[in-house]
Amino acid sequence: MDNSWKIKKELTFTNIYAEISRLGEDYHILLSGGERPHIGCTVLAVPRQSLDRSGKMSSTASVLNVTGHKDEEVCRYLAEKVSAGKNAVVVCTGGIHMDEITKEQIAEIVETMRIIAVEIVGK
Repeated sequence: MDNSWKIKKELTFTNIYAEISRLGEDYHILLSGGERPHIGCTVLAVPRQSLDRSGKMSSTASVLNVTGHKDEEVCRYLAEKVSAGKNAVVVCTGGIHMDEITKEQIAEIVETMRIIAVEIVGK
């Protein structure tokens, strides 16, 4: 298995890129896209047993945001889902910027994060 790979998703208004690197048993995800990709957020997710005592895996996240950026939702989602799904420590860093983004475009990005998370966990 390769230690790194890329995922590209074509949305109706832009492209989203995820670069995934395997570091031992852990993962780093670099997320970018939109008109001005940037670093808006970094999330560290650590796997743990679910607090509901169901035996399922979950994760706990620590977040660093750049002031004024809204990238936490996408970076945190990917980090937590991959951490729980792979039972690994995950760092997700990145930013997606679109001027005058619409609610529909945000929803499309969020759905794309779900798809990317499933692909990473399944690899």
